[in-house]
Amino acid sequence: MNDDTFVLRSRTVRPETAVLGVVVPIPEPWSQLFVDWRTKVGDPQASLVPPHVTLLPPTEVAAADRPAISAHLASVAASHPPFDMHLSGTGTFSPVSEVVFVAVARGIGNCELIANDVRCGPLDRSLSYPYHPHVTVAHDVPADMLDLAYCGLADLSAQFRVAHFTEFEQNADGSWVVAREYPLTGPAR
Repeated sequence: MNDDTFVLRSRTVRPETAVLGVVVPIPEPWSQLFVDWRTKVGDPQASLVPPHVTLLPPTEVAAADRPAISAHLASVAASHPPFDMHLSGTGTFSPVSEVVFVAVARGIGNCELIANDVRCGPLDRSLSYPYHPHVTVAHDVPADMLDLAYCGLADLSAQFRVAHFTEFEQNADGSWVVAREYPLTGPAR
């Protein structure tokens, strides 16, 4: 699904705008494992896009709106508690999109709630596809490499605590850098 996958976009950098994304970052040792798999299958995004679960897909915003966006994201983080995430097995969006992903088995509802809250206010936007939390491990690669990622990670099981989400900004070369982390400090549900 292209709108919830951080893809390289050729764009003219305009100082009055920025392209932001908001994600749940994947911690080590799984982060490097996903980078290694994306590299192994020849995914062009392997070195540009850190492993993550998307909360807000790449979104162009006015630079003047950045203070309001930061305040909004801080408010969202303050209203959601930390939660446990379990990644397990693989899936694909084929034939809609040639993507292989690792599935979110636990934490789906938390991601949905946070993503809905993030996509309000100064970040209000619609999505081209229904929201489906996942970790992309192969995109824009030949069919045999999609199959390799699908089968090679089918037995993966990764569990970790999500204590924050991260705002990323896209550089002119298509890479993503951390703009700010927002700790989840909301009351337990």
